[in-house]
Amino acid sequence: MSIVIVEDHALVREGTAQLLEAVPDLHVVGTAESAEEGIELVDRLSPDVALVDVNLPRMSGLELARELARRHAPTRVLIVSAFDDHAYVNEALEIGVGGYLLKTSSGQELVDAVRLVSAGVFVLDGAVSSRLSRRWQGAVSGHHTSTSLTAREAEVLTLLSRGCSNKEIAAELSLGLRTVETHVSSLLSKLGAPSRTGAVANALRRRLITSGDDDGARAGT
Repeated sequence: MSIVIVEDHALVREGTAQLLEAVPDLHVVGTAESAEEGIELVDRLSPDVALVDVNLPRMSGLELARELARRHAPTRVLIVSAFDDHAYVNEALEIGVGGYLLKTSSGQELVDAVRLVSAGVFVLDGAVSSRLSRRWQGAVSGHHTSTSLTAREAEVLTLLSRGCSNKEIAAELSLGLRTVETHVSSLLSKLGAPSRTGAVANALRRRLITSGDDDGARAGT
């Protein structure tokens, strides 16, 4: 599994590369300290995963991800950020990144996230996902919105935000697979989203859910 790391802090960049290189099935094929260098590396090496910091000089990591999406690059982007606020998470989801991880994550969580993103599984940091989950009940039962979600749809959307497959959602909620598929289809229709990731992004944008900033959560995996 080939990886490119785009991070402007040398110590973090080199440490992350060493951590990933110690794993037998992971191979760091290049590192960059700017988004411009990162785009050049992805164009030249076509890695499976690009590990991208949000806060880069001149051109941000999210702008890099948007540019790679515009080019239809096959490389999956895993954002690694110190920030968990609504704006960053929402923009990343709208771009369609492969995952969003906070820098407070452990080394094993990073390794797991790289593998999952490479396999096409959307990854959202556990701390961010937990804050999303805590906001569901109020969004569903305490407020009237233009998009009304049932309690079960809210549960399904929570699990979608964690990158769960339909089978995993069915097992978690003790539902049949066809029932889950119906709920997912209903969510996409209500939120006007073409994909599962888009549904989470739209829910964030409409403030049906939030990343937890309103609770005074510390901006940091």
